Amino acid sequence: MARKSPKATEQRNPRTRGLSAKSASEIVRAIHREDVSVAKAVAKALPEISRAVEALVNALNSGGRIFYIGAGTSGRLAALDAAELPPTFGTAPRLVQAVIAGGRRALTGAVEGAEDNRSQGARDLAARGLLANDAVVCIAASGSTPYVLGALEFANRKGCATIGITSNPGTPITRIAQISIVTPTGPEPITGSTRMKAGTSQKMVLNMLSTAAMVRRGRVYDNWMIAVALTNRKLRERGLRILMEASGATVADATRALRLSGHDMGVAFIILKTGASAQQARKRLRDTNGNVHDAIQSAKQDAGGPRSARGATPAHG
Repeated sequence: MARKSPKATEQRNPRTRGLSAKSASEIVRAIHREDVSVAKAVAKALPEISRAVEALVNALNSGGRIFYIGAGTSGRLAALDAAELPPTFGTAPRLVQAVIAGGRRALTGAVEGAEDNRSQGARDLAARGLLANDAVVCIAASGSTPYVLGALEFANRKGCATIGITSNPGTPITRIAQISIVTPTGPEPITGSTRMKAGTSQKMVLNMLSTAAMVRRGRVYDNWMIAVALTNRKLRERGLRILMEASGATVADATRALRLSGHDMGVAFIILKTGASAQQARKRLRDTNGNVHDAIQSAKQDAGGPRSARGATPAHG
């Protein structure tokens, strides 16, 4: 029987042959040359990434959650992205969850054989109480990781929106996922080490998916992190600065709005932009499902134009 050709990500890279005999400078230059191609590979998938963003927003708007599924590097990158969303966008931790083959132990070390267990992928998603209005993002550089495919098939059976991310076209994940995101990064600098270019492309795609979804959900105003969680000194200082820049408020007015809001950035911003009370601002946010942009536009329409809190000058937009 004829032997199958290895997937593109598993092939030997002719541009990095002889790497073990090179100097440190030559090695890092060779790796960098390969990394330059990653953004171009991701660019080829922008239409599919855009479709995936809309699918994620639709899931969240219907009260659903987002689940990332991956094994090894893919799972760890998924966990990283999910962990950074609550502090950046003020979302609940349950809203975007990462599921990695082998469980929490696999975040810091290899769990042998975990990625080969197809049925476990389905069981792990079932244990999270997967519902039809959830969205599932499955990540596998090879496009054929059994654990990921099992989770993907289960999500399809549940009626979820499903998205597959891979660096190899024509693989099982591209046939099973409803939306297929393929970033053809090709052979790695170190043969088969998909933690490198393929992993970088996954990080870029996850950044786009989660960030664009949160922008569309109104967790950003203009390009300010208007819903950032004020959980430490650095973030509190950043939050105050954002409120001042985005609303034109003075330090005193921005500080007062934060105090009135219970240090909720979205509520404080609505107070500054519209002159609403804290109670009114919270209601605006509830009525728009936490969408700061829509809450402010609604207040402006009701008032017949922009208003500002005492001493604050409304920003444009």
